[in-house]
Amino acid sequence: MIEQKEFQLRSRTRGCHLVTDEILKHVGPLPQVGLLHLLIKHTSAGLCLNENWDPDVRHDLNAILDHIVPENQPYFEHTLEGSDDMPAHAKSALVGATLTIPITGGRLNLGTWQGIYLCEFRNHGGARTLVATIVS
Repeated sequence: MIEQKEFQLRSRTRGCHLVTDEILKHVGPLPQVGLLHLLIKHTSAGLCLNENWDPDVRHDLNAILDHIVPENQPYFEHTLEGSDDMPAHAKSALVGATLTIPITGGRLNLGTWQGIYLCEFRNHGGARTLVATIVS
């Protein structure tokens, strides 16, 4: 059986944000066994799995990505949407737009310290739309 839901995560500031619980609220009850596939429908934000306990990891990950892809580079041609836009596209390509997570016993089968991050790469990205596909 395949079920699909499209929903929005609330607007957040630039940075890496733990959103596991918010996603689960939108998705609803999970099957006993299956897969949850997530797609973020944006080219200036991303999804990843990472540390779910220490918020310093989220801060540091954002700082690392800002260091790898700094704003206002003279070689950027795509500049009409602001100095944070082209770096956001590059960061999105590095982090990715999808996740697939196993479901076991009606729960996401994540590691002890894993959580789902929304990586918001724009200063004012707005609400972000996700498509969740559950295969059971």
